[in-house]
Amino acid sequence: MLLLIFKRVLIAFFTVIAVILLSGILVHVVPGDPVTAMMAQSVSATPEAMAEMRARLGLDLPVWQQVLLYTWHVLQGDLGTSIRGNESVAWLFLQRLPNTFSLAVSGLVIALAIGLPLGFIAAINRGRLAETVVMVLAVLGVSIPAFWLGLILMQLFALELGWLPVAGSGWRNIVLPALTLGLTYCALVARMTRSALIEVLEEDYIRTARARGLREYQVLFVHALRPALISIVTVVGLVFAYLLGGQVIIENVFSWNGVGRLAVQAMLQRDYPMIQGFIVVFATSVVVVSMLIDILYGFLDPRMRKS
Repeated sequence: MLLLIFKRVLIAFFTVIAVILLSGILVHVVPGDPVTAMMAQSVSATPEAMAEMRARLGLDLPVWQQVLLYTWHVLQGDLGTSIRGNESVAWLFLQRLPNTFSLAVSGLVIALAIGLPLGFIAAINRGRLAETVVMVLAVLGVSIPAFWLGLILMQLFALELGWLPVAGSGWRNIVLPALTLGLTYCALVARMTRSALIEVLEEDYIRTARARGLREYQVLFVHALRPALISIVTVVGLVFAYLLGGQVIIENVFSWNGVGRLAVQAMLQRDYPMIQGFIVVFATSVVVVSMLIDILYGFLDPRMRKS
C-alpha cells in the first residue's frame, strides 16, 4: 500500500510540474504582445513604461529561462503579481479560495444527497417505471446548462418568492449557487450510481447471496455496495475537482466572490499572471483529487493493493 501511495504521489508531482511548465509557456503562445495587450487602455503606455513592464514580468529574458524561472517561483508558492491590482496572485487566490471551497462542498453534498438515492432506486427497480422516471430526470439534468438553471432558480426563489438573496457572500447567499451546482451534477452521480450498482448486481456472488436466502437489503448494503463504491468514488472525486475550478459561470451569475469570478475578471482585464495562476491552481486541484481517488481505490479494492 505504501508503494501505491508513493507511486501516485510521484506521478501527481511530475504532472503538476508539467502543468506549471505549460502555464509558463502560455504567455508566448497567445497571439500578439502580452505587454501591449495589458497596457492597451493605459494612458501611461509609453515605450519606457512598456519596457519596465517587460522587465517586471521577465519577458526580456530568453523563453526557456522565463519558463524555468516561473516554474521555480510557483514551486516556492509565488504565483506572480497581479498587473491590475499590484497584489500577490497567491494571496488573492487564498482570499477567495474559502468561498470557492465552501460552494464546491455545498454543491457536492446536494448532488450526493439527490443523486445517490436516485441511482439506487433506478438500479433496484430495473425495467420498471421508477427507473424510467429517474433516467428521464437524469437526462434532463445533464442537458440543462448550469447558467440557465441558475437563472431560473434566481427568478423563482429570489425575484418571485423573495425567499433568498440574488447575490452576495453570506450563508444565505450560498443556497442558490450551491443548489444550482448540486442539481447540475446530481444527474451524473445518479447515472453512474445506477450503472455501477447494476453491474455489481449481475455478478455471480450476488446470485449466490440471494440463493442463500439473504434479504434484499443485506444483498445491497453488505455485498453490493462496497464494490459499487469504486466506480462511484471516481465520479464523486472528479465532480468535486471540477466544482473547485469549474464553477466559473455560476460564481459570475450569482456574483459569488470565489476563484472563478476572479479568473473571469482577470481574463477581461488581460491580467496574464492571474490567468496563469488560475490554470495552475485548477489543474493542481484536479491532479490532487485524482491522486486521492487512486489512493482510496487501494483501500476499497484489495486487488490494487496486491498488484
